[in-house]
Amino acid sequence: MDLTLTAILLGIVEGLTEFLPVSSTGHLILATSLFGFDPEQWKTFNIVIQLGAILAVIVQFWRTFMAVGLGLIKFNPTSIRFVRNVLLAFLPSAVLGLLLKHWIEGLLGQPSVVAWALIVGGIAILAIEKVSKPGPLTGVAELPAIQCIGVGLAQCLAMVPGVSRSGATIMGALAMGIERRTAAEFSFFLAVPTMMGASTLELWGARAQLAAGTGPVGWGEIGIGFVVSFVVALVVIKAFMAFVSRSGFAPFAWYRIVAGVVALVLLSRVS
Repeated sequence: MDLTLTAILLGIVEGLTEFLPVSSTGHLILATSLFGFDPEQWKTFNIVIQLGAILAVIVQFWRTFMAVGLGLIKFNPTSIRFVRNVLLAFLPSAVLGLLLKHWIEGLLGQPSVVAWALIVGGIAILAIEKVSKPGPLTGVAELPAIQCIGVGLAQCLAMVPGVSRSGATIMGALAMGIERRTAAEFSFFLAVPTMMGASTLELWGARAQLAAGTGPVGWGEIGIGFVVSFVVALVVIKAFMAFVSRSGFAPFAWYRIVAGVVALVLLSRVS
């Protein structure tokens, strides 16, 4: 398949799945594997185009980010608590991500791990949806520090490809009594430092290969994937918030289970 077309398709996959609890990284790994490409060769592309989805979050919530930025300049307590809460949730994955970097990279080349994680994660979402008792609607700045740390620890589960970063953080938040919409918004905001950190590390590690243009996937494909993922994610974020408020997360759980089973069947035929 043409590299440009593949970059467009993977950009669409990234934009569609990054903020849904279905694992964008997992879908990208499965897609590259089922397309017949080596997931290892597309690893840098798959991680860096997540920045397109992050830009979509910044654009979608620009009023919030601007208000927080201006509030920090004025030492506004609400803005300070907002940043504190996001940083508290970010720290666990930042520390463990650096410590377990090589182990995580090994898993990124194993599509079967993704398929099983999709299935197990889907079952977990159904269980949490059934037993959780979300509290009242509140803002991210009003969340207590202990809940933010708990969400950050839950995010660490997403180091296993297929678990889903958004799924882990949202379900972790629901399990601790955070209301659905607040849980989803917190997951969006937490994605900004988390994914920027992961993409920066990946770019730094692949800097020599990208600069020399010796890899199979270059800056051109990365740029295309970035733009496509941004546009698609911008549409998905707004639709996701409206859908979750009405229908909850169970439909995504069933999708994960079906997708995981189908992936296992297809992978068995490919191998």
